[in-house]
Amino acid sequence: MCEELGSHVAIPTGHNHAPGLDEYRGILRERLEALGAEIELIPGDPKPRWLLGADHGAPPPTLIARRLREGRPRILIAGHIDTVFAPDGPFRSMAISSDGATAVGPGVVDMKGGVLILIHALEALEEAGVDVGWTVLLNSDEETGSYHSDAALISEAKKHDFGIATEPALPGGELAIERMGSGQFRIEALGRSAHVGRDFTAGVSAVTALSQAVCALSEMVDPSRGLIMSVGPLSGGSATNAVPDRALAWGNVRFPDAETADEIRRMLESVQVNRDADGALPKVIVEHNFNRPAKNRIEATDQLAGVASRCAEALGQSLPLASTGGVCDGNILQAAGLPTIDTMGVRGGGLHTHGEWIELASLVERSQLMALTLRTLTEEG
Repeated sequence: MCEELGSHVAIPTGHNHAPGLDEYRGILRERLEALGAEIELIPGDPKPRWLLGADHGAPPPTLIARRLREGRPRILIAGHIDTVFAPDGPFRSMAISSDGATAVGPGVVDMKGGVLILIHALEALEEAGVDVGWTVLLNSDEETGSYHSDAALISEAKKHDFGIATEPALPGGELAIERMGSGQFRIEALGRSAHVGRDFTAGVSAVTALSQAVCALSEMVDPSRGLIMSVGPLSGGSATNAVPDRALAWGNVRFPDAETADEIRRMLESVQVNRDADGALPKVIVEHNFNRPAKNRIEATDQLAGVASRCAEALGQSLPLASTGGVCDGNILQAAGLPTIDTMGVRGGGLHTHGEWIELASLVERSQLMALTLRTLTEEG
């Protein structure tokens, strides 16, 4: 598994790098087809054009591999094959520590290790003659919000009984039982350009208008209530001696429930200025999209987590439960009505950094846990 993981990590799949995504997806497709799965590639939907990075290549497809069984529970297992790392960056390969306990590499834990344990678990069940009904969904844009694959995730969620995602385990090996929600926004300020020295008073600064909006939002943040807004990056103007006529800021929000999400929407919209007034300047326009609802703790997911915890105990493993402010496709699946546990992947840390690492022992341990959980769900219904 270590050797195989190293070969997968060496395939660049960040920043919508189509050659790497196609290669990695092709490898996984062959493995799933060998298990008797029917393959479907769902074309990716376009992102809202105002999103940061929305113009980075054509929307990638989502791979759906179905091998359901009549009369057996329908289990949806979701993973993603993209990473956050640039294909031409310095962080491109996996290196195993001198003691053989850990390895560092791009996507080694988030989530090429998680995808690998899923494949091995399914192959082990097949070899053992355990007939599980499953669908594997592998998207290529989870790290950028799953906007291209959102519709595919929702559609598949509605066809299944249980959801599992192979996101990395939380830092202590915990299973995330609830998650905050997340959304994106953009603030666009429009002004009037003018020469700073000759005609300053004729200008209307978009940067000033943007700054006022950002400062106003910063006063509304209340982390104690889980109401979080972070702004950045920003851009505005092209020369120091010209009044800037356009400025932009992008940001991310986090929220614990639907009510707080609605409150944040109202806050964002409150800083708009002259949005619909023709010719009036400055103009401040806010766009927002909250496509990952909060994943609240519900009884059906607690029961699913209980199955995974019993399986961990039977294997001599520990699987405590925890909450997190992070988001993933589990948010989308559960919001669509599918009880989902979504940190069934490997243990490690340093996600999204050049120090991303995996605890190599977790490859076998979490693959065993995945296989036993799938078998138990099938047998207990």
